[in-house]
Parts: sequence; structure tokens; C-alpha cells
Amino acid sequence: MTPADSLARDPASGQPARSDAAPRGGMLVRRHRLSTRLWHWLNLVTLTIMLMSGLMIFNAHPRLYWGAYGANRDHAWLQLPRFPGWATLPSSYSLADARIWHLAFAWVLALALLGYLLRSLRNGHIRRDLHITAAEWRPAHLWRDVVDHARLRFPAGAAALRYNVLQKLAYCGVLFGLLPLVILTGLTMSPGLNAALPWLLDLFGGRQSARSLHFLAAAGLVLFALVHVTMVVLAGPVNELRSMITGWYRLPRERSHD
Repeated sequence: MTPADSLARDPASGQPARSDAAPRGGMLVRRHRLSTRLWHWLNLVTLTIMLMSGLMIFNAHPRLYWGAYGANRDHAWLQLPRFPGWATLPSSYSLADARIWHLAFAWVLALALLGYLLRSLRNGHIRRDLHITAAEWRPAHLWRDVVDHARLRFPAGAAALRYNVLQKLAYCGVLFGLLPLVILTGLTMSPGLNAALPWLLDLFGGRQSARSLHFLAAAGLVLFALVHVTMVVLAGPVNELRSMITGWYRLPRERSHD
């Protein structure tokens, strides 16, 4: 949500603020739409199940290759020990069960992403909140945001309603990069779809390359989640979680200056 279309409550009375009142520190404002909140929590469940079942699938052959083929005697660019049972689904070794969980929730992930993107295009969320302006691409602007994040200087007042350029880059990278990549490479590894969509094998350079890219995309999503959770904790977990559960967010108060 942006300041222009967010509902606000006065911090003193708790009553709705005047429609022409500018959002300011201390106000409760509507920050996230219901569709965004539902998609957020659905993704949390879906990606957790897919990650844990994916680790079980990976345990069947914990080596990664480039190209069309890969087996024990081939050179692997990455070899990892098997993941422990507490990190996998199911916890005891079962490749068949892991595949059932993984493929079932892969459809949930793909359809939910498609629905969210279509709705975001329709309501203007992508154009309004994720579009990176020419001014934001300037090196000085990018560097200032990097420094502010490193010093844990979080925006206050109405500025807290807008994504900064680093947030935009991260969210766009997930929405238009990592999630489509993990879905398409997953499709490429399915023998049943290779006959229907043979161009996927050519696009990713073979099934083993697709498997490697699938692993890297999943690792990127895990890294994003870790950074995201860290930022939520540092910014104020109660306020941030309330906004993603109820939609209401209390704007941080502006710092006083001497």
C-alpha cells in the first residue's frame, strides 16, 4: 500500500484520521491487502514443505552436474553430505513420498504465483510499488540505501509505507527471477513433460543443468527468507507481524532533531 490509498487512525484517539490527513509517525495505517497477506502465508507453508521434501529428494543423489547427464563417475561441481532427518520431509528416507509432497505443492506454488502476479498487475501494485525509477538507479541513491541498511536506519513516518530501492530489487528478484526459475527448472526435470515441452531442456542446457539451477534458485530463496526474517526482527517483529496478519501497521515515529 502507498500513503495515497492507505487508511489511517490517529495515534492519540485511535479514531480514523481525516481523509486529507497525511500519514505520520505513530499512526495505524492499512499497509497490506488481504490478497498479499494470504499469498505471503501460503508461500511460507508451501516453500517450507517444498524445501524439506526437496532436501529428501536431493539426499537420493547429493551431487550436482552441468549438462544433460550426470552419474557417480562423472565430475560433480558440487557434492554435499546428506541432510539430516529433522530437515527433510519425510524424516526417514523415502524418495517416493518426498516426490509426492514436492510435486503436489509445486502446483500450489505455481498457481499462487500466477494468481498473485495477475492481481498485482490489475490493481497496479507492481507499477506503483515495485517500479524502480531512474533516480533510484543512480549510484549515489543505491549507495545511500546500502549505508542506511548497514547502519539499521529504518524509514519513519510516511516513508515507511514505501519500499526502498533495495527492497524493490529483492522483491523483483524473487517475483520475476527466483520463483519462475525454480518452477521452470522443476518442470524441466520431469520426464513426463519433456515430450510435451522439449524446449525446456534446450533452454536450460539439459536435465542436470536444470537440476543445478533448481538447487541454486532454492538456495537463493532460502537466503532471501533469512535476510527477510532478520530485517523483520530488527525493524520490530510485533509491528511487522501485525501488518502481515491484520493489515494494520503503526508508522515508526520520526526522529527528533536538535
